[in-house]
Amino acid sequence: MSRTTNKFGHTITDNLIPQIDRFLPGGNTFEEDKMIFELKKILHNQNLAVSATCVRVPISNCHSESVNIEFEKNVSATSIRKWLMGAQGVCVVDDPKHNLYPMPILAGRTDDILVGRIRKDSLSKNCINLFLCMNNLRKGAALNAIQILEKLIKSQ
Repeated sequence: MSRTTNKFGHTITDNLIPQIDRFLPGGNTFEEDKMIFELKKILHNQNLAVSATCVRVPISNCHSESVNIEFEKNVSATSIRKWLMGAQGVCVVDDPKHNLYPMPILAGRTDDILVGRIRKDSLSKNCINLFLCMNNLRKGAALNAIQILEKLIKSQ
């Protein structure tokens, strides 16, 4: 079944659309600029370097984010994973050898934020990459992602 709507201008079934809302003169979409603004506002840091690409994914529920976090000092994936395992409202699903990582089909069944694919960034010793999914009908996606980032930053 392939369905095109006037809203997206592209087939939405079995497709990803790297556009949420309208494009702005600088090249970002309105949703991307909104996400960046909200992150800086919540963290009370207007100088925070943030980049975002928002993608429309045809699933019925859940938000997912690929996150890159740069710390002031070298951090290990093990220390971040251990810290996240103790964080309230977070469930670490991070066993790639057994194909276990956050996915919307899993996040749709829980109130917790699922975090996985926790690993060092290959370009910077001070960066960690991770992937997270949350049920956006049960919890606010942006707020919960921010809460995770705040706790990670405070723990270092």
